[in-house]
Amino acid sequence: MILVVKSGGPEAVLEWRRGFGDLVPGLEVRDWNDPDVTPEMVDYALVWDPEPGRLAAMPRLRAIFGSGAGVDHIVADPTLPPGVPIVRCVPEEATQRMGEFVVWSVLSLAKEARRMALAQVASEWAAVDPPFAAADRTVGIMGLGAMGQRSAEMLRALGIPVRGWSRSRKSIPGVECFAGAEERDAFLAGCDVLVCLLPATAETQGLIAAPLLAKLPRGAGLVQVGRGAQQVLPDIIAALDSGQLSGAVLDVFTPEPLPAGSPAWAHPSIIVTPHVASLPSRAERARYVARAIAALERGETLPHLYDPARGY
Repeated sequence: MILVVKSGGPEAVLEWRRGFGDLVPGLEVRDWNDPDVTPEMVDYALVWDPEPGRLAAMPRLRAIFGSGAGVDHIVADPTLPPGVPIVRCVPEEATQRMGEFVVWSVLSLAKEARRMALAQVASEWAAVDPPFAAADRTVGIMGLGAMGQRSAEMLRALGIPVRGWSRSRKSIPGVECFAGAEERDAFLAGCDVLVCLLPATAETQGLIAAPLLAKLPRGAGLVQVGRGAQQVLPDIIAALDSGQLSGAVLDVFTPEPLPAGSPAWAHPSIIVTPHVASLPSRAERARYVARAIAALERGETLPHLYDPARGY
């Protein structure tokens, strides 16, 4: 069996190979552009942004694995081979890392971390007197999948009130849950900090924009860890400048990397992070893919399959 990898560049293939180790007997891990591997030889592909048409040229391809939780870079290929399952990479480590990042972001907004970082750069001993404790503000999580639920659990463990919104009804102990378009405004009205963990779909594109932000309480915080295409950056900046938002942690952008000239870099109320919220190590992701391949070889159902009807 041959697995081709296109994630992290050619220099990362050796690390991917070490991560798989002997977890799948007989599996060869090869570079996406290995000249000794023809399309007819490939059984599995582990990719982030494959060139359109490459996957379709692999006649015996059994499964496509995304190297991240999102597969929008993969399904953008209009020539994807029909019937080949696409698996999102959601190892347990990724949900834990996302929960840690969300907690860090919420606390950073509560403790005015951006203001203190700017004061440090300026060598200023600037007293900071946050007007509230983190537990005094309700965090609302949009998107209650595995990562959203883990984030909610970790926030609740710190005594922080949490509410959640999802497209379909969810039930999470200790979390006030809302569902569907008809309940979204009521959800937003009670969010002192909004965390976006929604997948990339046609419905979520451009969602984090002025109309939605206006429905939050004045002075709310924003943590955007979904997808860059979901946010309208000029609207977020305008909301910060007007006081509708008090601060934002933005981990995703369109395009990426964030251009050097973007106003987000220097904005005094924005913490910019380089799309690292839940990125597991290559070893962790390799183990996840190895377990999925082993399950497929045994005839079992693959985990976290991409559903075209849902868009994630």
